[in-house]
Amino acid sequence: MAIDTTSARSAAGGLPPALSGRYHKPALAVFLFVVVAHWGEHIAQAIQVYVLGWPLPEALGVLGIPFPWLVTSEWMHYGYALLMLIGLIMLRGGFVGRSRLWWNISLGIQVWHHLEHLLLLLQAITGNNLMGRPVPTSLIQLVAPRMELHLFYNSLVTVPMVVAMIMHRRARPSERVLMRCACAVPAHV
Repeated sequence: MAIDTTSARSAAGGLPPALSGRYHKPALAVFLFVVVAHWGEHIAQAIQVYVLGWPLPEALGVLGIPFPWLVTSEWMHYGYALLMLIGLIMLRGGFVGRSRLWWNISLGIQVWHHLEHLLLLLQAITGNNLMGRPVPTSLIQLVAPRMELHLFYNSLVTVPMVVAMIMHRRARPSERVLMRCACAVPAHV
């Protein structure tokens, strides 16, 4: 009796298996769009403060201008951090070799980023803020301002993720044989 190693590899590499195979490329495209759009919001807010000279309470990013509650909602920020974490975990199985290392770096940083947002959410829910601060405060926020910190966190997650995607698309021949998706560009002869 033959053992189906394909399904075993898919199950071990990430859930659901189709996200590591035939749907990996479109899922990565959607995920990248969401991540870059969110990162762009943080960049827009920084531009509003540092280039346009807006006071921080008025620097709401692009979506925060028509929907100001987005900027102050710990639920929304936590939900995005959780979505990022889930996306990084679910798409991880499609990465092999060098790209997997970079994806894992992004995932590791997002685990910490998620924990910081969980801490912020728990403070917002309970009303018990870290070290008696007047607003929910993350650990690193004790030494760095929130706007700059979250721009930095999102950059730390996004950059290795993009490096992973580039390496995944430009997989070496030894990596291509391990891939279950069609993400890699055709090999040059």
